[in-house]
Amino acid sequence: MGFFTLLHEDKNSGARRGEIRTAHGTVQTPVFMPVATQAAVKTLSSQELSDSGIEMIISNAYHLFLRPGAEIIKKAGGLHRFMGWDGAITTDSGGFQVFSLAELRKIKKEGVEFRSHIDGTLHFFTPENVVDFQLLLGSDIIMPLDECVHYPAEKNYVKNSVDLTLDWAKRSLERSRAGVSGSHSLFGIVQGGTYHDLRKECAERLAGMGMDGYALGGIGVGEPRELLEEIAEFTAALLPRDKVRYLMGVGTPVDMLNAISNGIDMFDCVVPTRNARNGQALTFKGELQLRNAPFKDDLGPIDEGCGCPACKHYTRAYIRHLINTGELFALRLISLHNIYFYSKFMSMAREAIMSDRFHEFKKDFVAGFTAAGKNKTN
Repeated sequence: MGFFTLLHEDKNSGARRGEIRTAHGTVQTPVFMPVATQAAVKTLSSQELSDSGIEMIISNAYHLFLRPGAEIIKKAGGLHRFMGWDGAITTDSGGFQVFSLAELRKIKKEGVEFRSHIDGTLHFFTPENVVDFQLLLGSDIIMPLDECVHYPAEKNYVKNSVDLTLDWAKRSLERSRAGVSGSHSLFGIVQGGTYHDLRKECAERLAGMGMDGYALGGIGVGEPRELLEEIAEFTAALLPRDKVRYLMGVGTPVDMLNAISNGIDMFDCVVPTRNARNGQALTFKGELQLRNAPFKDDLGPIDEGCGCPACKHYTRAYIRHLINTGELFALRLISLHNIYFYSKFMSMAREAIMSDRFHEFKKDFVAGFTAAGKNKTN
């Protein structure tokens, strides 16, 4: 039985419907993974995520390595037990975080030396020990150490970065295959900045290694939106048809629809919870800034017809009151709604693909979402 099964390809677009089989359940694709950087999706419990229809989350090896550390998570029996989550877990290697440290790290062929952003202690990440740590976590999908290059970057630097990323991918794969057989999958991360030839080289060489899936890295790091979409579309087309494709760190509803049209299967982003902490709720009719005055006496739910607990039991006026009085419960309610919205949104996208009407679904959603979004008070 394979790790990924392609169930259907929409006849009128590049959208795909599939399944990812893990040791912690089967995940339906396209899938959105809420971000649980430090073993928690901000303000929400694992049970609330499950009740919202979430099947997979993503956590971060860098942050978990620093706090609480390998010893405590190992003693707890792995990350799933530590955080009380029964579903699948993807873990990022922490490469982006390490390379964001700039003056606090040194890149070497063997790995990366860096100082903790928390207490300044010195650490050294190698492709091998990053894989080892993710295996200790019990991750279902693990990401190898790679170099994420910010935009813009000189081509010669990006070329050297691609060579380093490919070398680390090979070493990660060798270490991964020596781990617990069948309990995890390792993805390759396609880098190459905005240079088509480097993206092509990286994708082809990773494909030759026979990775379990492929992630599009180094996208959404400061480049213009049009360039982001072009590079994502170009890179996705280079990847094997029978392997899962993951666009890292990109997750606004419209961006996800565009990427799904180009054959992307997995997404993660902090948008649903970050925007919630700023008082913004996401609905099928656009974005709502619930702290705004027009909601002062609005006794309707966040989104009419939504089945989330926030919409079933509370009103816009109540949530606005909570926001403006500094009550943290407001952040929980909006986060819960936004996560539920993302889960429902992905479910509807999957249904549209199976009936070969994804193009119409995308067109209708974008028209309603962006039109209503022009009026933030809705």
